Amino acid sequence: DEFDKMEDSDRTAIHEVMEQQTVSIAKAGITTTLNARTSVLAAANHAYSRYNPSKSVAENINMPAALLSRFDLMWLIRDKPDLARDRALAEHVTHVHTFCHHPELGFEAVDPKTIRAYVSAAKRFTPTVPPELVEHIVDEYVALRQKDANDPVHNDGFTSARTLLAILRLAQALARVRFSETVASEDVAEARRLMEMSKDSVHGEREEKTHLSPQDKADRIAALVNDLIAGNGGDFIKISDVMPQLIAMGCSPEDLERTIDEYENLAVWTRINDGNTIKLIDPDMD
Repeated sequence: DEFDKMEDSDRTAIHEVMEQQTVSIAKAGITTTLNARTSVLAAANHAYSRYNPSKSVAENINMPAALLSRFDLMWLIRDKPDLARDRALAEHVTHVHTFCHHPELGFEAVDPKTIRAYVSAAKRFTPTVPPELVEHIVDEYVALRQKDANDPVHNDGFTSARTLLAILRLAQALARVRFSETVASEDVAEARRLMEMSKDSVHGEREEKTHLSPQDKADRIAALVNDLIAGNGGDFIKISDVMPQLIAMGCSPEDLERTIDEYENLAVWTRINDGNTIKLIDPDMD
């Protein structure tokens, strides 16, 4: 907590932990280097009285970009006035203050003992990336690089080899959650989606995207699908390769289904491979 208020000496130490995954110790005549085997979850406050959307995250929390770039995901949580949410929070706080316990939940919470057992079991798995998935991961990384190059205005960070390592780490973590020893393409797609959501959180564009009209969504989906097909140099694209970017745009699988139906009726697209792939009927059509 209070990650932005750490001393310079602590920042130097955490640089080593997050870059080299080691911890150097020099104390009581003992000098050694140990492996760092933990994830870093940090929370920081903005440096000014209010968060300034016109400034970058590094400028808002007054931390070096070199340190922030070592985090796989960054989420911006802004305290915006909201009548229903503010009322629910105030009622919860006053209830706890009055009765010394939280109000009754509308659902059955998972027992902490069950959570600990689940996490302990998941740690026993060490997922690996199968050879047939390597090319797909490379394509995902290249697509991220191209997206940043084509939209430098909304690119607050720089996609580098660290991003590729982040995709691998997230995909392996998702496979571990499934109790699997092998990373699947769905894990890579979800890792990419999480990174897109993280960027949208920082840029503050997610709220605007969720208010698109159905026709605007269909137009954006069609443009994205056609661009991906053209980028592949062929006339088809797998739906699983499209979904991460669609979700990042604020669209749902149902929006994609409606768009596919619409363009099938227009004789522009068709489905192949049991409906899992979109094929362009006329590649020369604009």
